[in-house]
Amino acid sequence: MGRLNYSLTPAGRSSRAMGMELHISPKAAHEICRTLKGMRANLARAYLEDVIALKRSIPFKRYRRNVAHRHGQVGSDAGRYPMKAAKAVLVVLDNALANAEYKGMESEKMRIFHAGTKKGRTIQGWMPRAMGRATPKNTETVSVEMVLTEVKS
Repeated sequence: MGRLNYSLTPAGRSSRAMGMELHISPKAAHEICRTLKGMRANLARAYLEDVIALKRSIPFKRYRRNVAHRHGQVGSDAGRYPMKAAKAVLVVLDNALANAEYKGMESEKMRIFHAGTKKGRTIQGWMPRAMGRATPKNTETVSVEMVLTEVKS
């Protein structure tokens, strides 16, 4: 795999992190990143922990065909609890916060400036079938990038 570059670099003090070729759903990763963009980092961390604990749902706006409505949802009626993707994005967020602390910034003042996904490698797989046949069973991977900036208080 070639080296991935970040989509953008903001002016001023910032920290960033990237999770490469994560084995999560691309649709769920896109919706999670869209939801987190612009949030404070500590609030986003608490939000992801609530999603993992099935307390709050992620509103699905783009990929919402046949997605059930969720009670108390803000922004859209359709929503899900993508636990596996939320755990992976939480690791990337924690890495970005650790990078900010290493640079001497306060984690309470960090805001998610950019959160995005990129398509990763497709892992080829086969599922055996009857009569000696086989069906392709491929696994999509996703790269998640997150850029945090310091909020002036």
